[in-house]
Amino acid sequence: MTGGLLSGCSSVQDLSAVSSNVTVSADIEFATYEQIDQQTGEAKRQSLQLDLYQPVRSQLESWPVIVYIHGGGWEEFTRKSCPGEAIAQYDYTVACISYRYSQEARFPAQIHDVKAAVRWLRANANIYHLNPDKIGAMGLSAGGHLSALLGTSAGVLALEGEHGYDEFSSEVQAVVDWFGPTDFSQIPLAYEGIPTPEEFQTLKDRPWAHLTRVVTQLIGGTVADNPEPVALANPISFITPDDPPFWILHGTKDTVVPISQSELLVEALQAQNVPVEFYRDEQRGHDTKGDHQEAIAPEIMAQTMTFFDHHLK
Repeated sequence: MTGGLLSGCSSVQDLSAVSSNVTVSADIEFATYEQIDQQTGEAKRQSLQLDLYQPVRSQLESWPVIVYIHGGGWEEFTRKSCPGEAIAQYDYTVACISYRYSQEARFPAQIHDVKAAVRWLRANANIYHLNPDKIGAMGLSAGGHLSALLGTSAGVLALEGEHGYDEFSSEVQAVVDWFGPTDFSQIPLAYEGIPTPEEFQTLKDRPWAHLTRVVTQLIGGTVADNPEPVALANPISFITPDDPPFWILHGTKDTVVPISQSELLVEALQAQNVPVEFYRDEQRGHDTKGDHQEAIAPEIMAQTMTFFDHHLK
């Protein structure tokens, strides 16, 4: 399926409490796009939505915002897995956003959608009592990749898209990247070419097979045959000294995205004197779980929010 883009519109939703401390304004449309069914030729309007989690009580007149970008290999999971309630209790508005999956639209559709959400937040800052000058981004895995790319590509027209609100910036002021891939040209490929689904079943147990498959799907072909989208998808391609500070987490036991991907990003940020903190976890794989099955380990949450507090408050 292919998609043509249409401008988004905003609508104010009723707030409902998800806890005594946090309310959620759910299913807010921030953009639309047109999806063409290749078999029928019919065009259908599709909605991109976000959920806003906000503190009930606050000393702030307007909240700093954290845009949460979910993971899932750019092909699965949803914004509903967002830890919005937990983060909002630190006195932030949390925008848990949707973006198009790679099986629907190739890159750069995903970053177009993410940037559209940031512009929408700025356009509607007065309605939701947001501070448009204090917006951070965070995500894990594929969401970490999009967060990092959002952080380094402010003003890159090829990545802005056509969802509207062009008079507003998609720039963010702080980035948290949990074990996201960065430079696809440097990933250890599990195989060459594009296998059929049946052929992939014989390859899926190879190291980095999942990463190879989802990257190939995202860019619409092999890494070797697509140098331009590979470079466009790489946060490192756009780093300048003016980029926002980064906090990066990666476990040495990660078997889904190699830690070398984060190391490349850290080195590139340091080379441009961009502030970056790297939490290299010697005991962690491809997850953020705590010792007591918390979705996010307390030490990870604490360090993440300390970072955001320092740069957004």
